[in-house]
Amino acid sequence: MPISYTDQQIREKAAFLGLIEDGAELPRHLRSRVVAAMAHAETAERADPTEPWLAQEIVIQPGGAVLIDGQPFPWLLTRQPMEISLDPDGTSTVRLTVMAAAVQIVQPEPRHESE
Repeated sequence: MPISYTDQQIREKAAFLGLIEDGAELPRHLRSRVVAAMAHAETAERADPTEPWLAQEIVIQPGGAVLIDGQPFPWLLTRQPMEISLDPDGTSTVRLTVMAAAVQIVQPEPRHESE
């Protein structure tokens, strides 16, 4: 499916993502990332809504606020770098660090060979 966006649409999305100030020119090295985000957003709109485990959109705002499907992420995030992978042909990923007062790892019960 060919995609096409005007320069104005790309600048508006870049400003929305916090990459540039509103009305500023977008640096060339960021253009492909913005177009990939726009293409991914279109793909997400067509995603199967019966997949509740798949976020339709993640927005990371200046200052560190994170919105998932329009809702604020409910936990405190650390200021560790986030790993963001934009894949215009499929599902993109965001890896971030969540702070916790305690962590519990539950291991499955060992299976006996007779089962």
